This record gives sequence, structure tokens and C-alpha cells, in this order.
Amino acid sequence: MKKKILLVAIFFFAFFIIIVTAVLVNHRTEKRNQACFRNHCFNVELAVTPEQRNLGLMFRESLDFNKGMLFIFEEEERHPFWMKNTLIPLDIIWINNNKEVVSIKENIQPCKEYFCPSIEPTENAKYVLEINGGISENIGLKIGDTINFKVE
Repeated sequence: MKKKILLVAIFFFAFFIIIVTAVLVNHRTEKRNQACFRNHCFNVELAVTPEQRNLGLMFRESLDFNKGMLFIFEEEERHPFWMKNTLIPLDIIWINNNKEVVSIKENIQPCKEYFCPSIEPTENAKYVLEINGGISENIGLKIGDTINFKVE
């Protein structure tokens, strides 16, 4: 019985250490990765691998005002998105190779249906930025605006 309790305690301690480490690494990385329009910057998580891009901001219950997720694709194409398992409204901003905004879909609501429609850009993009719904309008973001990235 004591061995089982000790094993459970070790398991929970190890799990706690892994979670704390992941949070600290993410927090540190977030500070290094920024996407800036004119005078407004977002601390961004990067979605570079297919797994990261597939998960995106799914299952998040909140997102701070100055945070977002930057998707980086290998090719400039029309990259559709969807809101399946996404719990918060988002603005989705497509950005081309020249770091110009080419398409914006604002305040996209979570999809609660089994089959969710794709959200399609109007132009090809290499990058996609997801931020809280409504922020694009609040900061006056428009097609043709440029973005600067600071990513590591």
C-alpha cells in the first residue's frame, strides 16, 4: 500500500514539474515572438508544424487581448481555417510573403455543429494570425496594412 501511495505521489510530482516547465517555456517563447501592426503588437505562439497548425487555438477558454497565434506555412496558398472545437470568437488575418494583410475575417464565432464550414481567405497567404474577435476593427486593421514579425 505504501509503495502505491509513493508511486502515485511520484507520478503527480513528475506531472506537476512537466506542466510548470511547459508553461515557463511557453511564457518565455511568447515574449520573444511578436507580430506588430503599426503601434499594436501581439505576443504570439507559433504554429509551424502540421500538428501545431491542426490544434491551433482549439479548446482555449480565453485569450489575452495582446496575444495571438501566428501560423507559418511553407507555401503561399489559400489556407482555409475552421472553428471546430474553438471556444472563443476570433479574427483571422491572412498575410502574404511581403507581410501585407491580404484578407481579414472578423469576429468569427465558435462552431458548435458537427460539421463546421471553412473560413476562406480571398487571396494567397504565407502567414495567418489569429487574435481575439473584434480586435482587428478596434485597431483599425485594413487590407494592405503591413506586419512586422519578431520570432525565434
